[in-house]
Amino acid sequence: MPRKPRFHLPGVPVHLIQRGNNREPAFFDIADYQAYLRDLGEASRRYCVAVHAWVLMTNHVHLLATPVGQDSLALMMQWLGARYVRYINHSYRRTGSLWEGRYKGCLVDSDRYLLNCMCYIETNPLRAGMVESPADYRWSSYHCNAFGSVDRLTQPHPLYTALGEDAEVRQRVYRGLFLGRGDPTLIDEIRAATHTGTPLGNDRFREKIEAALGRAVGQSVRGRPKKLDVAR
Repeated sequence: MPRKPRFHLPGVPVHLIQRGNNREPAFFDIADYQAYLRDLGEASRRYCVAVHAWVLMTNHVHLLATPVGQDSLALMMQWLGARYVRYINHSYRRTGSLWEGRYKGCLVDSDRYLLNCMCYIETNPLRAGMVESPADYRWSSYHCNAFGSVDRLTQPHPLYTALGEDAEVRQRVYRGLFLGRGDPTLIDEIRAATHTGTPLGNDRFREKIEAALGRAVGQSVRGRPKKLDVAR
């Protein structure tokens, strides 16, 4: 059965997930997380991809990133995957595949879903029951986006920058997005779009993507998403 093609467009954000093979760990030690982030930073600069949000879980990775070129993201992930697998195999004297096939991802409608998707990514450890607050988890972009920690990897999207006139205001407004409880419907929409490769947006967004690609890309989410409201 042929692989389902990926749809990437210059300047359009993508939410992607890559899981460990058979959902086994991809990170075994602090040094592994550090190595992945170092390689991701190099890959993002090499292939001109702006990473806006990320989280490294024990057995999978979430990224929200905007490529400059149509092939930029695929090239970044290919280079990163090969580099990190070599590192893990050498470090732990293992062989074979580390990742469960190709990464999965979807184009994201910035105006409607981008900030929601950032929150979804950074609250992954909370939903997994690993922490009580996203601030308690070390391996995510939350510390940069919510408190201004410098990490050389995370680059602000214009919608994030528009949250406030200066960094302090932006960070305070961003932290406010995490109050309350997450909307299960919105979470399901993000998950479904990412795993099927369907654009995360309404019909107008889907039609815009189809016109740019010159092909059908599946059915998008109808209507306007609710405001994401995620528990601390």
